[in-house]
Amino acid sequence: MEEIRLIVDGKRLDGRGFEELRPIKIEAGVLKRADGSCYLEMGKNKVVAAVYGPREVHPKHLEDPSMAIVRYRYSMAPFSVEDRKRPGPDRRSIEISKVSREALEPVIMKELFPRSAIDIFVEVLQADAGSRTACLNAASVALVDAGIPMRGMVTSVAVAKVDGVLVLDPMKEEDYYGEADIPFAFLIRNGKIESITLLQMDGRVTAEELRRALELAKKGAMQIYQLQRDAIMRKYIREEEVVE
Repeated sequence: MEEIRLIVDGKRLDGRGFEELRPIKIEAGVLKRADGSCYLEMGKNKVVAAVYGPREVHPKHLEDPSMAIVRYRYSMAPFSVEDRKRPGPDRRSIEISKVSREALEPVIMKELFPRSAIDIFVEVLQADAGSRTACLNAASVALVDAGIPMRGMVTSVAVAKVDGVLVLDPMKEEDYYGEADIPFAFLIRNGKIESITLLQMDGRVTAEELRRALELAKKGAMQIYQLQRDAIMRKYIREEEVVE
């Protein structure tokens, strides 16, 4: 089998540097019927997130008398991948929904809304590598757009190891043929990273490579965080112009 080279002449296949993000586009408040929403493009990923709540819990036996429950549903449209995906949840989407909810829960001030639910729906319209990180970034913006009290923003990005080199925000080929894929999510408050809320790894890296991957992810996350803030500010500026 012919060896596939992902780093050629010191460059990645799409021409990016090792520490360079894919192009990112973020727009807040795209759905009128949701309490908060966000459309996001990250590379070839195209995702939309919608937030509803706090609202009444159904069925009632799921409610928590001391805090809100957070529900997160990640799903991929059947047309989001080259080979048509069967509609409905599968093992992968259930797993991503679970870890994504756990990444957001510590940031949401659930204690302010007992006996209520905060529902987050994310739909992948077009899939590329890193759809879970793209969806987390969109969900975080949608939560802010919905006015949900939060301790900060959640910002997510992955680092991959390809041809023995650590690269930021891997594309499809790097994710598929690379030696390791490490998605991160961070709680960022007042422009500073306070904690890691998600860390997964597929593949093998050394302890030193993991430390370097973390530093690389932090740099990428701060860039994405600024884009998230800019999208929210644009939304509020548009609303002020309409009111005037």
